[in-house]
Amino acid sequence: MSDVIELLAASTARNLDLVKMTVADFSDADLFVRPVPGANHAAWQIGHLIVAETNLVNTIRPDALPAVPPTIAERFNKSTASIDDPAKFAVTKQQLLDALAGVRANTVKWIKTLTPQELDQPTPERLRNFAPNIGQFVLMISLHVAMHVGQLQVIRRKLGKPVLF
Repeated sequence: MSDVIELLAASTARNLDLVKMTVADFSDADLFVRPVPGANHAAWQIGHLIVAETNLVNTIRPDALPAVPPTIAERFNKSTASIDDPAKFAVTKQQLLDALAGVRANTVKWIKTLTPQELDQPTPERLRNFAPNIGQFVLMISLHVAMHVGQLQVIRRKLGKPVLF
């Protein structure tokens, strides 16, 4: 890699592969299994990643990413996290993964527009407790996905699927 922007973009792009690998052998029904009561099922977690990443990036640079379609934004928010009925989400694994891939592709495009100087710029006040500058924010995007991949791995175990990593 010739510079830090390329490295951040490449790392962020590859990070999506962890989600895809983790749920590759999940059926649509498997997406709604909770590892324990009160934990989020995989469908909600993937939907949350779509909504959160879009909203967070657009907090840094308004309109950097296209708005989340209302059908996804309405189905994947804090008030829907406790819903178990797949019909309430009306979405397939492939639709979720396609939407997440689209968001991630746009995030990577945005990262590639950044300059090294911008990485040191402070984030908006509401983000500073976990990402004080834009460079740390870009890293947080990948870390957020990695955290959810860990949660998805627990669902894999509950479903009796092979350990991946």
